[in-house]
Amino acid sequence: MESAHRLDHNSELTLLEFPFIIRWREDRCSRCGRCTAVCPTRAIEPSVMAQRLVHSDGATPLPQTIRRVSQVVRQVNDIDRHCVGCGTCSLVCPNMAIMPEYNPHHKFLFHKNRGGVPYARGGRRNDPATSTLDKLKFIRISMLTDPSLDAGRHEFHIRTLMGRNLAAETLPLDVADGRLSLKPGAFIPPVREIFPIRIGGMSIGALSPPMWEGLAMGVAYLNEVEHIPVVMCSGEGGLPPRLLKSRYLKYFIPQIASGYFGWDEIIHALPEMIEEPAAIEIKYGQGAKPGDGGLLMAYKVLKLIAKIRGVPMYVDLASPPTHQTKYSIEEAVAKMIQSVSMAWGFRVPVYPKISGTKTALAVLNNLARNPYAAALTIDGEDGGTGAAYNVSLDKMGHPIASNLRDCYLELVKAGKQNELPLFAAGGVGKEANLAANAASLILLGASGVDIGKFIMQAAAECYGDERNRCNLCNLGRCPRGITTQDPRLYRRLDADRVAERVVDVFKTAETELKKIFAPMGRSTQLPIGMSDGLGVGDKAIADRLQISYVC
Repeated sequence: MESAHRLDHNSELTLLEFPFIIRWREDRCSRCGRCTAVCPTRAIEPSVMAQRLVHSDGATPLPQTIRRVSQVVRQVNDIDRHCVGCGTCSLVCPNMAIMPEYNPHHKFLFHKNRGGVPYARGGRRNDPATSTLDKLKFIRISMLTDPSLDAGRHEFHIRTLMGRNLAAETLPLDVADGRLSLKPGAFIPPVREIFPIRIGGMSIGALSPPMWEGLAMGVAYLNEVEHIPVVMCSGEGGLPPRLLKSRYLKYFIPQIASGYFGWDEIIHALPEMIEEPAAIEIKYGQGAKPGDGGLLMAYKVLKLIAKIRGVPMYVDLASPPTHQTKYSIEEAVAKMIQSVSMAWGFRVPVYPKISGTKTALAVLNNLARNPYAAALTIDGEDGGTGAAYNVSLDKMGHPIASNLRDCYLELVKAGKQNELPLFAAGGVGKEANLAANAASLILLGASGVDIGKFIMQAAAECYGDERNRCNLCNLGRCPRGITTQDPRLYRRLDADRVAERVVDVFKTAETELKKIFAPMGRSTQLPIGMSDGLGVGDKAIADRLQISYVC
C-alpha cells in the first residue's frame, strides 16, 4: 500500500515542482548515454518517445499523419530520484546538450517531507545570503601614525598558540643561581605553535580514502617542506593504525566524540607511538546540527572503516547527543579533559569543541577555571556536515561572529584573553574569502579558525552549495568521490591532486594574511581581539560586535 501511495503521489507531480529541471537539447545530443550513466540519483534515463506528426511532401502535397519514434533523455518524475543539480551530466556530455537549471519556485519540501520521515541531507545551510564575515572590512591602516610593513619583503611570523598560555608572572618556576627550575608538583600546560588556519574534523569514513589521504599528504608536505605548521583534526572515527605509529602523528588532532569510535585502536597504540599528537579534541557539539549526535550510515561502513573503528561492517554508527557518562559541565571538564590529559602524561593539549549556542559562555567560564583545559573551539551555524535533518541544518544554531565575540569579551572581563585560546569554525570561507574571514575572526578574538567545507570545495571541487545543490554526502553517492566509500566513485578522485591543492590553499592563505596584517603593522604577533581594525556598513552588526560603523 505504501508503494502504491508513493506511485500515486508521484503521478500527481509536475517537473515544475522539482528543485532542478533538466534542460536537454535534442538537436545536440548524440545519444552516447554518458549522462544517464553518471547521474548519482538516476534522475535522468534513456527513453523512447512516439509522436504523431502532420506531414506533407511532393508537388501537390496532401497532409498525412505519420508516427515518428525517437530516442530521448527524460527526467524522471519521481521525488525520490529528483535531480540535485550537481551538473555531472553536463561535465561528461561531449556536445553540451544537457544542463540542470535551478528552479526558484520549486515545492520540494512539500513533497519530500511525507510518510512521517523528514528530509535528511549533507552539506551546509541553505542560505545564499552573504554571511556576516563577508560584510566586514579592515579599516585600521597604518601610514603616518605607525609604520606600515611591506608584505612582500618584511619578515612575517603568521603563527598562533594552541594550548593554555600562562602569563610569565604566573609560571610555577623558581630562579636559583641564574637557572630556572620547575617548582615541585607544579604543572605547566603544553602549548603548540601552529598555523592559525586548521583543517577541522572530517572523519575517515565520512570522507573517502583518497580524499582523507590527500588531505593528510598535503598537511605533511606543508609541515615538512613548506614549514607551515598546519594541523588537521581526524573527526570521530579514529586514525589508521600506521599513522598512529608514524612520525606524522604530530600533525594530527585525534577527536573523541560521544560514540568513541576508533578509540580502542588509539589507546592500544599508545605504547608504540613515536610521536605525540598535536592535541586531543573532545567533541560535544557540531555547529551544523547542535544538540544532535553524529551518524555514519551503514553503506559507508566497509571493511577498512569497520577495522579502524572496531565495529562490524554494514551497520549504522550513531553517536549519542552527549557523552553518556558526563551529565554536567563541571563533570565533563573534570573527568574528560583530565583523564585524557593523563593518558599522554599531561604533555598534549586537550580541549573541547562545542556548537555555537547561548550556552557557550557557561562552558567557557568553567573551562577558564580548569588549568588542564587547553582551549575552546566554537562551531557556528554555517558549518557543514555529512548527514543531518534538513531542519537542523537550516533552522538551528548560532552565528559564529557574535558567539565568538561574546566569549572573547567574557575572557577580557576575567583577564584571561591571552591565556585561553578560542578557535572559531562554521562558514569560514563560505564565499571563498578564506584569509579575509580568518583575519576577521582573529580581530574579533579568535586565536585561529577551522575549515571543512571550504577545503572540500577548494581541494576536491565539491559541487555542493547553499542552494541545496548536490548535498548527497549522506547517501554515499558523491559524484566527485569525496564523501563515499564506493570504489567506483572514489576512483574519480586523485589523492595526489588533492594534496597539491591543499598546499596551494594554505600557501595562498598565508600570503593573503600577510597582505592584511602588514598595513596594520603586525608581523610577529597575530592581532587577536584588535577589533578597532574592523568596520562594517550595517549598524546592527556594528553595535552587536562592538566594532566601527562605517558607510
